[in-house]
Amino acid sequence: MDKRNLTLLCDFYELTMANGYFLCGKRDTVAYFDVFFRDVPDGGGFAIAAGLGEIIEYIRDLRFDDEDIEYLRAQNVFDENFLEYLKDFRFTGDIYAVPEGTPIFPREPILTVKAPVMQAQFIETYILTAFNHQSLIATKANRIVRAADGRPVSEFGARRAQGASAALHGARAAYIGGVNSTSCVLSAKDYGIPASGTMAHSWVQMFDDEYTAFKTYCELYPDNATLLVDTYNVLHSGVPNAIKAFRECGITKCGVRIDSGDIAYLTKKVRKMLDEAGFPQCKIVISNSLDEKIIVDILRQGAQIDAFGVGERLITAKSHPVFGGVYKLAAVEDESGNIIPKIKISENHEKITNPHFKKLYRLFRKSTGRAIADYITLHDETVDDTQPIELFDPVYTWKRQTVTDYEAVELLKPIFINGELVYETPELSETRDYCKEQVDKLWDEVRRFENPHRYYVDLSQKLWDLKNELLSNGGKLK
Repeated sequence: MDKRNLTLLCDFYELTMANGYFLCGKRDTVAYFDVFFRDVPDGGGFAIAAGLGEIIEYIRDLRFDDEDIEYLRAQNVFDENFLEYLKDFRFTGDIYAVPEGTPIFPREPILTVKAPVMQAQFIETYILTAFNHQSLIATKANRIVRAADGRPVSEFGARRAQGASAALHGARAAYIGGVNSTSCVLSAKDYGIPASGTMAHSWVQMFDDEYTAFKTYCELYPDNATLLVDTYNVLHSGVPNAIKAFRECGITKCGVRIDSGDIAYLTKKVRKMLDEAGFPQCKIVISNSLDEKIIVDILRQGAQIDAFGVGERLITAKSHPVFGGVYKLAAVEDESGNIIPKIKISENHEKITNPHFKKLYRLFRKSTGRAIADYITLHDETVDDTQPIELFDPVYTWKRQTVTDYEAVELLKPIFINGELVYETPELSETRDYCKEQVDKLWDEVRRFENPHRYYVDLSQKLWDLKNELLSNGGKLK
């Protein structure tokens, strides 16, 4: 799966446009494209950026092999000189991106590509595939982890993922979002994620009785004995047989997992049974189609839970399965190297783009360390944190605040410069820690699940004026 040449994982029009650029003399025109998204999944206050690691590997391996060229030739669409050009194709441009694990907000540039337009078009589809999928799963995972309120969460979704790649990369993204482990062994091996798992109902059914199944498992795995107690009846057979097996095998590090039924009711009963039997240290693990809303609800009901296993609703982001990131032209360079801003104008307000080559700053309150706003500027602007900034609400522009006492941190980092990788990718565990650290810097009002506070993402005055000029003149400068 991962050894295939993925260069042709693109939309067909990327290639027909590239062929057209080649034939009409635009192949070396430098273009600037931004990746951004318009809406936070599940009505949340923020999303989590992920997928950059996969994008880096793709860009490093980008090439057209002989089989690709022959396939394109057989389409009878492409100029032969264009096909010859593709034989030596490599990415030679620049890419800037926010680090994985960064909380991100609608309409701000998350990744910017500066490259000859043919190259920039080739990579659009794959960049969006990686960014949209992994950011979606990382965002969902972060919501679930925050709902668990400090209890460990394991990603259990491989068998419900939409294909092998979604299982593999979904586990990676979930780990960035904050889960503690994964049941997917390949993801654990490839990315260094802790592996976890208990047993299936089939293990219990394979033995003549439930107690024998539990006792055998305890004997085989005395240091990792978590028993699935809902194959037949949780309270009448499962937990009593588990207690008996733990006691006879001398198990002290143990757990029980419940995968069905009324979780709040059952866990309270099970906790009492375990405590009375002398196993207060025995962990109660819950699975069964969980998500952040269910987790919050059952914990409010007093459910006694030590850990969660979350599968299909995490790995598929079932409640909001499309992230909606887009890739839009923001500028081109003329023959003298001057940057000419470009804008997409639409009757739908949310589809109007922000033009030009840009920077993205996050403003942190010095007195609290909390993030208060994101600020988008032109590429040649520098934010002076000794000067106050007036911010406008992105929708209700009459709402404004003046920001002082802030530290401005530039978020977009150079990843590739002139086709060379200049970014040192952190270990995945470091990215996970970074994600938690950055989410903790958001205000509680932004982090809440229902009706979160609208986080300010504003444009500098120069960018605002430029955008309005383009809007007033049909996309052209005066």
